[in-house]
Order: sequence, then C-alpha cells, then structure tokens
Amino acid sequence: MAGTLRVTLAMLLVLGALLTAAWFARRVRGVSGPNATGLTVLAQVSLGTRERAVLLRVGAFQVLVGVAPGNVRTLHVIDGVAAPDVADVAGVAGSSETARPTFKSMLMKSLGK
Repeated sequence: MAGTLRVTLAMLLVLGALLTAAWFARRVRGVSGPNATGLTVLAQVSLGTRERAVLLRVGAFQVLVGVAPGNVRTLHVIDGVAAPDVADVAGVAGSSETARPTFKSMLMKSLGK
C-alpha cells in the first residue's frame, strides 16, 4: 500500500512539473513581442469555410498568400518600396475618383474574378 502511494505521488509531482514547464515556456515565448520576427499580418479575408487570403508584410515586401487546410500558397508578391499600406488604401478609398483599389478588389483581380 505504501509503495502505491509513493508511485502515485511521484507521478503527480512529475505531471505538475511538466505542466509548470509548459506554462513557463509559453510565457517566455511571448516576451519577445509579436513583431520580433519581422513578419506582420496586415489583412485577411475569408474565401470559404476553411480558406482565406492573408496579406503579410515580410521586411520590405508584402506577400499575398492563400491559406487552406494543409496548404499555403504564395499568390502575389508586392515590392515594399512603392506598395501601399492597407490602412492607407482604406483611408484613401473614399476620398477621390482616382483612389487606390481596396484589398478585396486587388484580391479578386488576382484570382481572375
């Protein structure tokens, strides 16, 4: 009986140590900040129940990727020097006749729709 109690307590101690280590690892990973890798999600739009298009900023480039279960594909790469920011596009869209196209219209054009 005493042997079973010792094994049970040892297993609980190991399980507690594993849970504590997992919690600590998750907390430490978040310390570096969300933009530490140089990768930023600018916008995303749902294209279906499990498919979406995501606009990413990677360094000086903007990359439009299609994301589906088990599949990520690059749809378009935009040079960062002359590429408009999504916030700029949204702010300018209603201001004049020669406004820049919206993210949705650029996506539909690149998909041929």
